[in-house]
Amino acid sequence: QAQLVESGGGSVQAGGSLKLSCAASGYIFTSCGMGWYRQAPGKERELVSSISRDGIIRYADSVKGRFTISQDNAKMTLYVQMNSLKTEDTAVYYCAAECPRASYWGQGTQVTVSS
Repeated sequence: QAQLVESGGGSVQAGGSLKLSCAASGYIFTSCGMGWYRQAPGKERELVSSISRDGIIRYADSVKGRFTISQDNAKMTLYVQMNSLKTEDTAVYYCAAECPRASYWGQGTQVTVSS
């Protein structure tokens, strides 16, 4: 059964960095596009960054130049390196996989950026 498990969230001051990891099981890395989403209190869930099955990378305008998505296929792990964090980056971050027959979501990890 496909499963996604995020880690690496926490609290950091503005300007700091965090790196989130998403460990995937099953066939996800060979068959699915993957990405990071976030949801702040009172707001809708939004795309942060994604890697398609073809390796095309996308970033939300709000994180371009600050966040970097990457993946280690051997470890079946997706990462997002988040630098120059801002208070508005505070949210629950979710790992997601878009597969041919289904979509999968992790449980989420909290990122809190204080001023």
